[in-house]
Amino acid sequence: VGVGGYCSSQGKMAARSVVTVFSAEDGKECGNVSMPAVLSTPLRPDLVKLVHTGIAKNKRQAYAVSKMAGMQTSAESWGTGRAVSRIPRVPGGGTHRSGQGAFGNMCRGGHMFSPNKIWRKWHVKVGLKQRRHALASALAASAVQPLVESRGHEISEVPEVPLVISNDVQELQKTSKAAEVLKTLGALADVEKAKNSKKIRTGKGKMRNRRYVQKRGPLIVYGEDKGIVKAFRNLPGIELCCVDRLNLLQVAPGGHVGRFIVWTEDAFTKLNSLYGSLEEASSKKGFVLPRPTMAISDLTRIINSDEIQSALNPKKRQEIRLAPRKKNPLRNRALMMKLNPSIAK
Repeated sequence: VGVGGYCSSQGKMAARSVVTVFSAEDGKECGNVSMPAVLSTPLRPDLVKLVHTGIAKNKRQAYAVSKMAGMQTSAESWGTGRAVSRIPRVPGGGTHRSGQGAFGNMCRGGHMFSPNKIWRKWHVKVGLKQRRHALASALAASAVQPLVESRGHEISEVPEVPLVISNDVQELQKTSKAAEVLKTLGALADVEKAKNSKKIRTGKGKMRNRRYVQKRGPLIVYGEDKGIVKAFRNLPGIELCCVDRLNLLQVAPGGHVGRFIVWTEDAFTKLNSLYGSLEEASSKKGFVLPRPTMAISDLTRIINSDEIQSALNPKKRQEIRLAPRKKNPLRNRALMMKLNPSIAK
């Protein structure tokens, strides 16, 4: 036990050493697997948000306005002396349009300020180590039940977080069977929540082939696809990902950590070989799991602990010395008499 009653392993998010494996058939316990080291890395929501903002821009397509937009009229300024502004004006008469301002970005029908160009820098390069550390932090947050619940996932009936299912689930072929597995493990409520959240998008996106929006459900991470993708892909809100191709956009949608992840046993046991541990090196070249700078992150409790307070010097009381108040001898008779040499003698 360390300072203030904390264990020396404090700072690691997942304190358990083993995780229960549940059967895909009846939902009962069928074994244990060790907790991967990547799920014990420090949480860095600031880094996750920064990296997510960068890589989310890399699927954008270029757009721009027409080069001639707002300029397709033969407007000229009327010059000075007519008590109107010098903005170019549409020529002609007999119509409302004649005499109206044109070209300027402040005019109706004019061009926009700084028109969009297709050679804008649309994509952002994000460092490899930053991406890996952000993904490791997002995975660690998915193993903390309060963070998963605070993100909005319905996991009140889930027996354990992280949720690990036996490898039989990878061989499922039917969506009905997949739904039964989730219902048995209490994870179907999160799918129903995503299904009921479907609504029409606000804004003009509804006219641009993205009419509906809905919340995210569980993320299924598998080791090998033997039919699991086809079985789960039609359930609303569910996404699937191979453990070899984990993506921060799926693990932390919107840059918010705490995605509810359902692991297969193969995928869960493979995390140590992919990201490394204290005993095993990572298969990713040059990657080392981030470690906490402090063993105990509660600095206030460290300072106020008995061990630290007993070693500190007592607080020094500083005497407040007030400067003598200056008095005006012209107004203070006693001081004037003190300064008068004849009276002083």
